[in-house]
Amino acid sequence: MSKKSEKKVLLSGMQPSGALHLGNYEGALRNWVELQNTGDYEMFNCIVDWHALTSGFDETDKLVPRIYEMAADYIAAGLDPAKTTIFVQSHVKEHAELHLLLSMIVPIPWLERVPSYKDKTESLGLDSYGFLGYPILQTADIIIYRADVVPVGKDQLSHLELAREIVRRFHFLYGEVFPEPEALVTKFQILPGTDGKKMSKSYGNFIALGDGPDEIKKKVMSMFTDETKIHKTDRGHPDKCPVNIYRTIYDPEWTQKIADFCAAGDDSIGCVKCKKNLIRGLVDYFADFRARREELLADPAQIDNYLKDGAERARQRASETMVLVRKAIKMYKPEM
Repeated sequence: MSKKSEKKVLLSGMQPSGALHLGNYEGALRNWVELQNTGDYEMFNCIVDWHALTSGFDETDKLVPRIYEMAADYIAAGLDPAKTTIFVQSHVKEHAELHLLLSMIVPIPWLERVPSYKDKTESLGLDSYGFLGYPILQTADIIIYRADVVPVGKDQLSHLELAREIVRRFHFLYGEVFPEPEALVTKFQILPGTDGKKMSKSYGNFIALGDGPDEIKKKVMSMFTDETKIHKTDRGHPDKCPVNIYRTIYDPEWTQKIADFCAAGDDSIGCVKCKKNLIRGLVDYFADFRARREELLADPAQIDNYLKDGAERARQRASETMVLVRKAIKMYKPEM
């Protein structure tokens, strides 16, 4: 068994359910890169393809291309495969074994009370065991690496608390094996969609990380701005305008003075001009990202090597955990 790292272990991941967009970047990916660069954590960043099947079970032909795109996005955004273990969930079978064992001890009412379960059951018609058991697999994903911390937003705290409850139940029955994973609550800029509503793939109101200059221009020029600012001389509300919000992040030429001019109805600042500046800012900001992403996707074998190496490193720690789990449960031949 390998020597335990002195660093805290961090686990996070995303579903390969479609193109990553600016909301994913600001809400998770940028933060992961910053955490990696601190050097404080042993990081495992997973592409959770089994989770994607809970709602995408009828479009599995899209799964592999999306995995390649997500791996390219991870790396192009700054996750370094030499520093961070990047891998595909289904390539580490121990996730499934631990999920099965945990499913034996988790009461069904615990799963039915998860807020998203009822909402999505009604809105999406999902009623499979896989969907009901999603939190158990999610817990297995975390504790198979004996993760100390999980970066989450405040809206995800309830999911992590259920994982902590499951760990406590396991410890009550079999003895301590896992740390209780702590939330590493992240602060991030919440970006509205191009229509001003919540950014969502299902709404089609997002700018994807892989969008090229032409697509960025098309989407930005169609963006909603301030519906009360009809003329240049009308007073604007820049704090509610998606274009202004995006410019504060991606346009190095943006200043508070620009927002003040907009709010005052200064005719030197118009919505079209703001959009053109945002287009330039986004194209320039993600230029290196797009170049690296295109390079990776043009050479799938390179991505395969990164994911294979990541899976091997992940399996090493996961297999060590399963030895401890089997021993705790007193299963036959725990050393297997």
